[in-house]
Amino acid sequence: MKKSFVLLLICMIMLTACGSNSNTKNNAEAGTTGAEKAKEITIWAWDPAFNIAALEVAKAKYAAANPDVKINIVEYAQSDIIQKLNTGLNSGTTKGLPNVVLIEDYRAQGFLQSYKDSFYDLSSSIKGADFADYKSGPTSLDGKQYGVPFDSGVTGLYVRTDYLEQAGYKLADLQDIDWKEYIEIGKKIKEKTGKALITLDPNDLGLIRTMIQSAGSWYLSEDGQTPDIASNVALKEAFEIYKEMMEADVANVHADWSQFVAALNSGDVASVPTGNWISPSITAEASQSGKWGIAPYPTLPGNDKSVHASNLGGSSWYVMNVDGKETAADFMATTFGSDSEMYQTLLTDIGVIGTFKAAASGEAYSQASEFFGGQKIVSDFAAWTEQIPSVNYGVHTYAIEDILIVEMQNYLNGKDIDKVLGDAQAQAESQIK
Repeated sequence: MKKSFVLLLICMIMLTACGSNSNTKNNAEAGTTGAEKAKEITIWAWDPAFNIAALEVAKAKYAAANPDVKINIVEYAQSDIIQKLNTGLNSGTTKGLPNVVLIEDYRAQGFLQSYKDSFYDLSSSIKGADFADYKSGPTSLDGKQYGVPFDSGVTGLYVRTDYLEQAGYKLADLQDIDWKEYIEIGKKIKEKTGKALITLDPNDLGLIRTMIQSAGSWYLSEDGQTPDIASNVALKEAFEIYKEMMEADVANVHADWSQFVAALNSGDVASVPTGNWISPSITAEASQSGKWGIAPYPTLPGNDKSVHASNLGGSSWYVMNVDGKETAADFMATTFGSDSEMYQTLLTDIGVIGTFKAAASGEAYSQASEFFGGQKIVSDFAAWTEQIPSVNYGVHTYAIEDILIVEMQNYLNGKDIDKVLGDAQAQAESQIK
């Protein structure tokens, strides 16, 4: 009887132990699953050939040291990202939002100022001073660093050197010119070659943006909130230069991106002042290899603040204040935030000119370009990036530009410039409250 009782007791203890071990195992598995979820991050970006390709390089670099972290890269059109962010942030819930998102610099302050608590402070992860100075405006707020600056929209004056030579000029003659001198050179080129100097789309004021930023000015005052149009000296000068180009008969007119690129590749225009991202579109026409060069950006005539450098476009990475933010911040800090060698790969394999200052001293940045006549164009772009004036793009850039596009048409049709800018100021003040 005693033996039977002892055996029964032993069995009960073993069953209890087995049950305890089973529960411990299940809890451990549950804990492991939770850890895995905490180390899984999702990133939203657009453009598979550029931004997504850069992410894939960063993902591979990070995975080598962090094989337990799963990184999901999701491609959306930029317009879809904007819509999804606005919808999610307006709803007050973080459900469905990514850990990292790419935001265009012109739009960044709109999100930061409207939803600051939804973005993770990266001040302890990266140093804003490690990147091009002009990037600080869109990526920081109230002394805190929220964005990891990415690509540079630094501008250059792309020019057909063969057309220049036919008109009696060399690339060296374009190293220190203003926009009026640029137009005079265009007249000579048109006379000697029959080619237009530039192609313009009056519904795209990208050229105006670059002109005013070269003088440290923007559509908004320094606070990024108040419209600065009617009394904006640089903006008035930019409008006048634009109209002078049209009236000097040195400009073609295009209506969309495909027409724009076609004008360059067909040889119909002699130059294009724009961001460095146009390089792949120009080099796509292999027959023009050796016929292009890049000069510093023209300045606004008589404007002492205007420099030979500006910006058009560009974007930065932002970590959302959601679960997994620490891992996301670490991913961004150890790749785009500090890896100079990675930027050499991004430039060589993808064509990304980053704004991380230390990367500019790398070998890839000093390579000569056969297509551009042996010119070290990336080295030039890197030097010009350091000169770009920093401005506050604020939260209303595109809203104001919609107004200015209409007023530009009125100006080209004969409306007085002061009336044009005054009316635009009144409209902007009425719409932006």
